[in-house]
Amino acid sequence: MVSSRTILDVHILQTVPPSNLNRDDTGSPKTALYGGVRRSRVSSQAWKRATRRAFEGLLDPAELGVRTKKVAELLAARITGLGVELEEPEARQAAADTITAATGAKVEPPKRKTKEGADDPAPESAYLMFLSSRQLDALAALAAEGLRGSGGLKEFFKDKENRARARAAANSRHSVDIALFGRMVADASDINVDAAAQVAHAISVHAVENESDYYTAVDDQRGEDEPGAGMIGTVDFNSATLYRYAAVDVDRLRANLGDGPRADEPVTEPVRRAVEAFVEAFVMSIPTGKMNTFANQTVPDAVVVKLRSARPISFAGAFEEAVKAGGDGLTGGHVAGACAQLAAYVPEVEKAFGAVTEDSWVLRVGERTSALAGLGTEVGLDGLVEEVGAAVTKRLAGSVGAGSAGTGSVRAGSAGTGSAG
Repeated sequence: MVSSRTILDVHILQTVPPSNLNRDDTGSPKTALYGGVRRSRVSSQAWKRATRRAFEGLLDPAELGVRTKKVAELLAARITGLGVELEEPEARQAAADTITAATGAKVEPPKRKTKEGADDPAPESAYLMFLSSRQLDALAALAAEGLRGSGGLKEFFKDKENRARARAAANSRHSVDIALFGRMVADASDINVDAAAQVAHAISVHAVENESDYYTAVDDQRGEDEPGAGMIGTVDFNSATLYRYAAVDVDRLRANLGDGPRADEPVTEPVRRAVEAFVEAFVMSIPTGKMNTFANQTVPDAVVVKLRSARPISFAGAFEEAVKAGGDGLTGGHVAGACAQLAAYVPEVEKAFGAVTEDSWVLRVGERTSALAGLGTEVGLDGLVEEVGAAVTKRLAGSVGAGSAGTGSVRAGSAGTGSAG
């Protein structure tokens, strides 16, 4: 394969004990049929949400966005923060008018009953709006300019040029999470953002059966003459060794980020921070479904990251034949068998399809994962994040003629960003 693309593939094996990470409409753990057997499944949406939440500890808030219907409230606070003197209802209406000018979306109070004497509800968008912190700041500044003008905000946005400025403000300086996961604006398709990251539904490498836990809760104030539980119920769960996969189109990420949130840094810097944050957040995050009930706070057994020059490649096919516990003479469990199947499958796929790997790294825990040692340079989490960031930066610097390799890893807290914590 001959290509100038830069693609990052992240492959993870992670074991979770009894858990219910992602429920279906009946409350049971989600499942999927694959390879002729029932597998445990965690939806891509659940793990993307967990990854986005993990960004909060890795990146400066200015590099992140907010996805909400309550966008008018967020923007109103920014408008009044600029010294525009408005009562709260007027500020929210000004924010709603600004969002409408920028996106074409209706932003109006929801049609629901309110208690007598309660304040009218704030305007809301009809669907979730995803805007970066920088975009909200730019829209607030534009609204403040219009409010301070002689004709008021409505007259301000009747001007075609000002509406164009509002549209441009909503379509530049994208945050890391918007650049990675994309956004859809139903009323303004021209400011949609195509996601740079793809996240697969995690599936177990083996067959599973959901189980049910019967529980009781005791009423602390119940007397000795009042037998029985204060509450009874059931909760469904399963246990699984999951194969997780994600891919990042680094070129798309660079295009989505554009110049990034700051003008005083190399063009490779926003991409490096985004890639490092994604790798660490995706590796270390876990959906929080029923977490207090099961405390399934595990970390991956193994991580394989590959930097390619062509299309992404998932290795889910390694597990089309379900791993059997202790199979192939291996001792107990599913991790060793999963690692053996993955280690055998990867080189065969890459050889057959000429899938060139520019760089490859392996993070693994214990002897059970030893079969994966030959798939790349062995690193710990710190080394993985930093080396992936450096490799991506090197490729991008060569393609854009930028000589700088950046100013340090996101884990150490680079200039203009928060510490990795």
